[in-house]
Amino acid sequence: MSTLIPSSDQRQRDPSGADRRMWWGLGVLTLPVLLVSMDFSVLYLAIPAITEALDPSAAQQLWILDIYGFLIAGLLITMGNVGDRLGRRRILLAGAALFGVASVIAAFAPTAGVLIAARALMGVGGATLMPSSLSLIANMFPNARDRARAIGVWTAAFAGGSALGPVIGGVLLHHFWWGVVFLINVPVLAVLFIAGPRLVPEYRAPNTTRFDVVGVALSMLGILPLVYAVKTMAADGISGTVVAIGVFGVVMLALFLAHQRRVAAPLLDLALFRNPQFSAAVSVALVGMMALGGMSYLTGVYLQSVRGFDVLTAALAGLPMAVAVAVFSIGASRVVAALGLRAAFVGSVLLAAVGNLGLLALSMSSPLWIYLVFTSIAGIGYGIQFSLVSDVVVGSVPVERSGAASGISETSFELGTALGLALLGSLATLVFRENSDGWTFGDTLGDTMHRALEMGDGGTGLADAARNAYVDGMHAASLASVIALGALAVVLTVVMRERTAADVRQD
Repeated sequence: MSTLIPSSDQRQRDPSGADRRMWWGLGVLTLPVLLVSMDFSVLYLAIPAITEALDPSAAQQLWILDIYGFLIAGLLITMGNVGDRLGRRRILLAGAALFGVASVIAAFAPTAGVLIAARALMGVGGATLMPSSLSLIANMFPNARDRARAIGVWTAAFAGGSALGPVIGGVLLHHFWWGVVFLINVPVLAVLFIAGPRLVPEYRAPNTTRFDVVGVALSMLGILPLVYAVKTMAADGISGTVVAIGVFGVVMLALFLAHQRRVAAPLLDLALFRNPQFSAAVSVALVGMMALGGMSYLTGVYLQSVRGFDVLTAALAGLPMAVAVAVFSIGASRVVAALGLRAAFVGSVLLAAVGNLGLLALSMSSPLWIYLVFTSIAGIGYGIQFSLVSDVVVGSVPVERSGAASGISETSFELGTALGLALLGSLATLVFRENSDGWTFGDTLGDTMHRALEMGDGGTGLADAARNAYVDGMHAASLASVIALGALAVVLTVVMRERTAADVRQD
């Protein structure tokens, strides 16, 4: 294995064994991760202003929101492999350039169609940034303890960006026009372009076999229709067309897996899943993000539409959880050193379950501290488990395959988020409609509250019934998350081998 990491034997090394220049390089690598995660959430606050300025149709508005995530989910595995073959830093910088140009186009988009195209380009660029940055950590930090700390910082940036997106967006939109939520990417990417070539080493796997173009096509034909079908069913209900699209995606994924078993240089190395730690980590990413995504979406609506807080206040209420995620992401390696890998994984999943269980105490008049306490408990669990996911995935494969492996884990994160919004959101909506108590509800809480407002004083009963029904739906989704996380904790206890503190300290 050959890397182009600058020689560190002649440079000062810190007591942990990692070159100080590598830690500065890690700081540079967190910048694109922060932006990619922020751009998932920052747009929600800008949609009203975008709708007023560009007048998109309902379908166009859906695509403005979702095309970015669709393409990231569909291309992560592909871009992880491309980085392994062409050079991870090269792909990182190329993706950053595309992301920056697309951000400028989005900021000044004159029509909804141009904005959708710009968001699509941002998704392509974002798909190169995530696996490239994570896989570079594997060869920058060969020491297991240093790598765990570095991945904790990377995870904190990823989770923190998602939580800070609405807060930053709310502040900027209060003072500027909607395009500023895209322009904030440009100065951050400028820092990456200046500092990246100086602080981040290049790495390219010594694998010169032919690239699996058929695998790329089959993976995208599988993932994109499936994610689209799941999200569309959550938003608009089940229809024959959407079911057919979902079935097509499943068939393409089956063909993709069959192809990967036969091809000499597979895009997705199925042998990785024979490693129980790798499989467990991917499962944690999928189920954990499903629970977190569903909780974040449902509680956001709860704070604004049930409790009546404004958007910025609701976003600020999420900061304690964001801080918990960030702090415990960075400190996850110490938890492993003290408890062992299996105990840390199981404990973190159970903490997330406790946090979701506490949401059952939320009501139309419950004090805000209940929300803050239990989401913070969940944040501790999510921070530890997501950091461990990245560490285990990168550490369980040869360094020349870490790009492909990190692409798998990041795809699990994105699919988990989509499933959380779709499955848990659909469950909450189903309970909401079933608990109408004789009232005629709209499709969503927002529609029903608007109808109640139009009724004047006579709509008070409808509004109260809708709020109560929504809380019931949120409780049902929270309980489903608790069950899923509890089942995952049991599985992890059985399939994962214990790892002692001495194992963690080994290089």
